[in-house]
Amino acid sequence: MPADMNDYFKKKKSSSNMNKNSGGGSNFESPLGNMGKGAPWILVALAIGFALFVLKPFAIINSGEVGIKVTTGKFEQEPLEAGLHFYIPMFQKIIPVNTRIRLITYSNVTTAALGDSYRGFEGGLRRNPAISVLDKRGLTVNIDLAVQYRLKAESAPATIEKWGSGWEEKIINSKVREVVRDVVGQYTAEQLPEMRNQIASAIETKVKESVDSLPSQPVILTSVELRTINLPTKIKDQIERVQIAKQDVTIAEQEKEKAKQQAQKAAEVARGEAERNRIEAQGEADKIRIEAEEQAKANTLISRSLTAELLQLEQIKTQAKFNEALRVNKDAQIFLTPGGAVPNIWVDAKGKQERLMGQQ
Repeated sequence: MPADMNDYFKKKKSSSNMNKNSGGGSNFESPLGNMGKGAPWILVALAIGFALFVLKPFAIINSGEVGIKVTTGKFEQEPLEAGLHFYIPMFQKIIPVNTRIRLITYSNVTTAALGDSYRGFEGGLRRNPAISVLDKRGLTVNIDLAVQYRLKAESAPATIEKWGSGWEEKIINSKVREVVRDVVGQYTAEQLPEMRNQIASAIETKVKESVDSLPSQPVILTSVELRTINLPTKIKDQIERVQIAKQDVTIAEQEKEKAKQQAQKAAEVARGEAERNRIEAQGEADKIRIEAEEQAKANTLISRSLTAELLQLEQIKTQAKFNEALRVNKDAQIFLTPGGAVPNIWVDAKGKQERLMGQQ
């Protein structure tokens, strides 16, 4: 190595040793030197804030929900109420569960109007296909239903632990389909429209009994509504023909009843008319009978009042009248009735003669 190079390194080494010994030879300055005594606390706060931002060891439970805390895979049975809750990342987690009223519809009709009608369920709306059921004779029938329910908040941790996140499919959907197939399968397709109310009541009752019988009653069933019974086309046509025939029979029965009522009315009128005629005839007969009886009584009284002296007096009066008449008309003729002395026929002979001459 050249001599000048050796001299250079020796000088450099000696310079470094002098700086170390003096303690002020370095140009590096600590950034914490100018921040004062509070610098460590600021760093700790920044570290905690960064950890909270990255790890997020907290969860917010909204109203209408409960939280389920899981610690190293074990579910805590006490549900968390609405609010802010902390947990230890990597060891714990909080699962929010919706406890609002939910709705499952079983229908092949998927329209926007269906969802708009149930906005109050806040996303708790599920659409499933209509339930295909075999009737008593093996014909396929589609049943449309709407089921309202909610998860029981008190037992939500146990429910999720046992049934998992798919608890709706396992508890509600399976039970509803099982009950519908069992109830509808007891009837023929033609009977379903007529037995609709009984079928709806049976489905709702049996679904509630099936769900309520589960341990701890994990789900509260609000209602089960039977919406539509979709029958095969040929069954619909057959039922329609039967209904038309029944309507025709009903109309014929109504017309028959109307004719019967009209006939009864006419018979009543005829009986009334006959009774009226009978009463009138009876009245007329009674009138004649009464008049005859009164006349007979009068004649009896008259006959009883006649005496020989009265008859003789009457003959004298009549004879006086004839004598007076003969003075006026000497041509008059008097005929006497047989067995009596009192003339009772008067013939004006003069008037008769004059009439004969006038005719000639």
